[in-house]
Amino acid sequence: MLAFITWDVNPEIFPSISWLPVRWYGLLFSLGFLIGTYIMAKIFVRENRPESDADAILLYMVVATVIGARLGHVVFYQPDYYFTPAHFIEIFQVWKGGLASHGGAIGIIIALYYYAKKRPDQPWLWILDRIVIPVALAGCFIRFGNLMNSEIVGKPAEVAWAFIFTRLDNIPRHPAQLYESLTYLGIFFILGGIYKKQGPALPQGRLFGLFLVLVFGMRFVWEFFKENQVGFEQGMEFNMGQLLSIPAVLGGLYFIWRSTTPAAAPPPFPEKNPNLNKDKK
Repeated sequence: MLAFITWDVNPEIFPSISWLPVRWYGLLFSLGFLIGTYIMAKIFVRENRPESDADAILLYMVVATVIGARLGHVVFYQPDYYFTPAHFIEIFQVWKGGLASHGGAIGIIIALYYYAKKRPDQPWLWILDRIVIPVALAGCFIRFGNLMNSEIVGKPAEVAWAFIFTRLDNIPRHPAQLYESLTYLGIFFILGGIYKKQGPALPQGRLFGLFLVLVFGMRFVWEFFKENQVGFEQGMEFNMGQLLSIPAVLGGLYFIWRSTTPAAAPPPFPEKNPNLNKDKK
């Protein structure tokens, strides 16, 4: 008999304190952004850019992720529900759940385009190549948060590592959230290792393209192990997550190819400013 893993974690960190509704998902979500800001600050210091700009990127990222992910869920998964007079106001009720990673990715790409327009020394692709490193780590944390919430579960499975989500239905299932979380952690180390080796000499668009291919390519694979999120996906050969991943992978291949052309030459490395990134007292 297989010894399945019983998963009965309370989504709230302090369930006995009713006035302190702190959830593991929210903590992990925030932790991903905070560590990401620290990583970007280190990258900026290495490349003689203002370390303080990492805080500005954090603001762009948080707003873009929440808005993009929410609108992505509304448009891609449940437009018939939300675009009705009775439920339209629920579009703004993010705390009730319903975020789509594809929408979050689109939101981040658009937000950083506007960020880069205000900073000529930080081209759009230059920023994207660096931001995807902490974004991959944030994806690891967010998917682990889904596991803590017992949501986005896998299909029923008879494997030794299957999880029984007692807060859901007590059926042994693939821990699809864990599959994705560990995948994104591995992608974080791959991207970080490439950047550590090439740094400022990295052709523009290469890491961004690789991120799209790896993240959404693996997302396409893991969707085969996950339950469909909405009813209309039943009977589809590929679900919505897979259909949205295809153009992302193709876009990634384009940026990888582009990184081999002269147009992808890295921007000039700025001269070191002795006053830059100094602590102000």
